[in-house]
Amino acid sequence: MTESLRPSRRAVVTALGAMAAVALPAWPEEARAADGAGVAVANGPVLDPHPATEPSGTHVRDIGGTNVVFHYGAVLPAFDGWRTQEPTRDYLFLDKRWRFRFDPADQGLDEGWQSPHHDDRAWGLIDVPAAWDLLNTPGFGSQSAAFGTGTAFADGYAWYRTTVEVPASWRARHVRIAFLAVGYSAEVWVDGTHVGKHEGANSPFALPVAGALRPGRRQTIVVRVFRRASYTDYTAPDAQPVTDDRELPYKPVDYWPYAGLTRSAWIEAVPQVTVTKLLVTAADGRLEARAVVENHGDSDFDGRLTVDPGRGSGGRPTGVAVGIAARSAGVVRVMVPIPDAPRWSPASPRTLTARATLTAGRSAGPRVDTLSTSYGVRELTVSHAQLLLNGEPLFLKGLNWHEETAAHGRAMTPAEYDRELGHVTALGANFVRNCVYNRHPYVYDWADAHGVLVMDDIDTMWLNTAQEKLQTERYGLARALALTMAWNQHNHPSVILWGLQNESEIDAGGAPVYRAWLADLKAAVKTADLTARPVTWASNTSNDPAFDLADVIGFNEYFGYFYGKDTDLGRTLDAVHAKYPDKPILITENGTWAIAGTHGSSSTQGTEEWQAASFTAHWAQVSARSEFVAGFTYWVLKDYKERAGYNQAYNGISVMGLLTFAEERPKLVYDAFRKAVLPGAE
Repeated sequence: MTESLRPSRRAVVTALGAMAAVALPAWPEEARAADGAGVAVANGPVLDPHPATEPSGTHVRDIGGTNVVFHYGAVLPAFDGWRTQEPTRDYLFLDKRWRFRFDPADQGLDEGWQSPHHDDRAWGLIDVPAAWDLLNTPGFGSQSAAFGTGTAFADGYAWYRTTVEVPASWRARHVRIAFLAVGYSAEVWVDGTHVGKHEGANSPFALPVAGALRPGRRQTIVVRVFRRASYTDYTAPDAQPVTDDRELPYKPVDYWPYAGLTRSAWIEAVPQVTVTKLLVTAADGRLEARAVVENHGDSDFDGRLTVDPGRGSGGRPTGVAVGIAARSAGVVRVMVPIPDAPRWSPASPRTLTARATLTAGRSAGPRVDTLSTSYGVRELTVSHAQLLLNGEPLFLKGLNWHEETAAHGRAMTPAEYDRELGHVTALGANFVRNCVYNRHPYVYDWADAHGVLVMDDIDTMWLNTAQEKLQTERYGLARALALTMAWNQHNHPSVILWGLQNESEIDAGGAPVYRAWLADLKAAVKTADLTARPVTWASNTSNDPAFDLADVIGFNEYFGYFYGKDTDLGRTLDAVHAKYPDKPILITENGTWAIAGTHGSSSTQGTEEWQAASFTAHWAQVSARSEFVAGFTYWVLKDYKERAGYNQAYNGISVMGLLTFAEERPKLVYDAFRKAVLPGAE
């Protein structure tokens, strides 16, 4: 329902900017709870129960021409608290040691482990962030260790507990608890009150907790985490895969499903009237800022919102009058000239910082809230079968990569990110594909600062037709992940492509289910992205019947490895271009394998020489067609862990990388990739 503003307020706002408001959506006083205990597959692992639709209630509401993403009854907020603390807000950081206990018999709910009164003194301890896979799995990163033992194979439920002192001053604040990632699903209790459930191992979420909070007291935070088993047994030769139609991915896939509180978490207290999100676009010497302001209070708010475009932009702070009714969310649009702002590009990755400041009263009243965001001035378009950045053709020399190390799994440290991503620039690459899930915010900031372009992905890998139909028509988790991806990464200049899926099934008869699913995901990202970035996906075929829906045609190819010959790639690219002459083509995956230290003929599979020669052959065919091929993305930067049912002889390590997994030692293909020259740079 749209809240109308008083005529006088509307007149003032229209004169200086643009704004509209809607009532905050209803959400249960006690958040939507789980359906109870897990459901055991006959003689097999436990599956987590699901509600009728994905549990966050993620949806979009049009507020005066701006599409705003909501979840858990509130606007999906900015997740910058892990690195930036606004002066108007208070934070309790949860990155510390928690009490921890596995729950293999699924007894915790019945025994009241969520209660603040539960005695957890006998529980173990675990760091947050961390993956419980590394809690006790000797040799996890070794190719010679035994596969199938240790906490890396502990599935089902596990519980986390900690306590915090909540300041009494928070009684007049809106409070939320934020998690950058929990794998795979999480249920959260605050002092025994269930505040919400989340699905999706790699996307951040924030749960409003004001109804459960008792400021001035020590309170107990409890998180129950679930990870589905990949197989009924990890060592038996006749083990069967464990699937769940509603989870994403729904079956074992070709990467490791790290479990636990794998990224940072914190509690954030903001003013009752708060700037929840700041969306910015910058082009043609102008910054357009759209500040999403929530009023969680019982009184209407009248004030002023000022946007400072940042040092180096040449722009001045610009303010507009703001009026937000009680229990409403509004969008305030502010246009600011930025005549001196530099352009962002891989060669010159210069970013700026915009800050929105909300003050009370129509004149210079007291400061209420602030929110800042980094941004870059750049223009991205698709024209005549080419990707153009700032009017110049792009050719992407890219790498797929998985977010993990042998020491910490997906809970990587900043030093590990810097070391791993440092290989990207050392190799002369200008592009990474975040296969096939969102990354820690550190990665997007790093890419912005280092001029590395990004294709962002979600967890929609290897779905079959039944799952595509279920996600589109009923459950909606794929749509929710697409919306949150585009919303969370909106302001990053490095992000240039939205990836919708990886190698999912295509139904017969014109692919009506597949096409409807992709159209739904495309509509989601286009809805949330004011800059209309191109969409693509990593198809398993160059004959994908939905390529007409893509802005950039993307497909994985393994000529000379899984099928055909290396030399088949060129004629395949020509055929795709002939069918879609106006669309750029991107090779989203290509690679082969080599066991480090294995040498021999370049025609012998498994040797480092063969791996390097295969890359060189494919690169030559792609780079020779740069007038319509936008780039090539090698699979993969580093050997990686997976539980997909193969490579157990190597402790579940896929050996397709330029680098080895634990030691990060280069193979011959590393040097071949480094020497590959971008078209036109010879």
